[in-house]
Amino acid sequence: MNLIERAKSILLQPKDTWATIDAETTDVATLFTRYAMILAVIPAVCGFIGMSLIGFGGFGVTIRVPFVSGLVNMVVSYVLSLAGIFVLGLIIDALAPTFGGQKNQIQALKVAVYASTAAMLGGVFSLLPSLAMLGVIAALYSIYLLYTGLPVLMKNTPEKSVVYTVVVIVAAIVMGVVIGAVSALLLPRGGAMFGGAHAPAAITMNTPGGKVSIDTAGLEAAGKKMEEAARQMEQAQKSQDPAAIAAATGNAAKAAAGMLGGGQAIAAQSLKAALPETLAGLPRTGFEVQDGATLGLPTSQASAQYGSDDKQVRLEILDVGGLGQMAVMAMGMAQGEKEDQTSAEKTWQEGGRTLHQRYEKDGSRAEFKTILKNGLVVSIEGDHVGIKALQGFMSQVDLNGLEGLQRKGKS
Repeated sequence: MNLIERAKSILLQPKDTWATIDAETTDVATLFTRYAMILAVIPAVCGFIGMSLIGFGGFGVTIRVPFVSGLVNMVVSYVLSLAGIFVLGLIIDALAPTFGGQKNQIQALKVAVYASTAAMLGGVFSLLPSLAMLGVIAALYSIYLLYTGLPVLMKNTPEKSVVYTVVVIVAAIVMGVVIGAVSALLLPRGGAMFGGAHAPAAITMNTPGGKVSIDTAGLEAAGKKMEEAARQMEQAQKSQDPAAIAAATGNAAKAAAGMLGGGQAIAAQSLKAALPETLAGLPRTGFEVQDGATLGLPTSQASAQYGSDDKQVRLEILDVGGLGQMAVMAMGMAQGEKEDQTSAEKTWQEGGRTLHQRYEKDGSRAEFKTILKNGLVVSIEGDHVGIKALQGFMSQVDLNGLEGLQRKGKS
C-alpha cells in the first residue's frame, strides 16, 4: 500500500477506494505502522509548531505556549489520538449488528483509520492558529468518509447508514471531550496499537514510571447499551419527534461515555470529603463540586478556595474515570524540566506517583500537582505562595485515602 496514493484516493474517490479496502487482507500493526502512526504526526507536530514556535494573537501581541509544555502536548496528543482511533474501531465493531452489519474488528478498524484521513491531514492548518477553522472543515469531511465506508466494510443495511454514522460520531465527540480532558492535565494553566482477531483484555504500555494497563473487558457490556441507544435513536428518527430525538441522542452520548471510560468515576461527594476545612491555617472560603454522571460522562471534580488578605490558594481533585490510567501513562512519558529567568517547571516520578510543579521566580504564582496511582489528579495553585509552601499544603491532603478510593465498574 502506497500511503500517499491511498490518502489521495480515499479523499477524492472514497466509494471506489472503500471497495478496494474491503477486499484487502491486513492486520492492526500494518494499519497503524504504515498509515495511522504516520499521518497522526501531522496534527501533533503542526500543532506544536503553530502554538509554541509561531504563536497566535493580534494587534501586535503574540502568545506562545511554553516550549516544554508544547512538546509535552505534542507527544500526549499523538499517543492519545492513536488510542482514540483504536477505541473508535471497537465502537464501530460493537454497533455493527444493531444496524444489520457484521462484527469484524479488523474491518471496523479499517473504517476508523481511513475515515480519519481527512481529519489528520487537516491538522496541517494548525501551523497557523488563525487557519484552525479550515482544520475543522477538513475534519467534517471525515464524517462523509465514515458514512460511505460503513456499509461497504461493516455490511450494514444502507438505509441505516445515517443513524449508524450519527451514533459513531456521538461516540467520537464524547471520546474527544474525555481525551481532551486527559491531555489538558499535562499542561500548566494560563487508537489501536494491538493486533489479533479479538479485542485484548487489557492494553498495556511501558512508561518511565512502569507498566500501565487500560482494561477493555467492559467494552462488550457497554456496547450492548450503545446498541439499545442506537435503536432508540432510529425509532426517534422515524417518529420525527424532536424531544424523542434529543433524548435518544443523550442516551447515546451516555452509552458512548461508558464505552470510553470503562466504568464510572469516583463519586464527587467522596472527593469533596477529602477537601480539608483549613489548609495551613488558611480558612476554606468556598467550594465547588461537579459530577459528570448527570451527563453520562465518567468524570467528577471537587475544588475549594482557601485564603486570607495576602494569600489565595485553590485545591482541586479531579477524576476522569477509567481514562485516568491514560493520564498516568501520558505523564509518565513527559518527565523533564525547564527553567528560564522568570519561571521554572519540572515533572518527575516519586513513590509510584507523578509530580508536576511550575512557579514564577518572583513568587507571584505557583502550582503543584500529583497524579495518584489510581489516576486521580490532585492540584494546588496559589497567588503569592511559594512552591515549597504548596508542597507543604499537599502533604495535608490525605493522598493515601484518595488513592484507596474505588471506582464503580471496571477502569
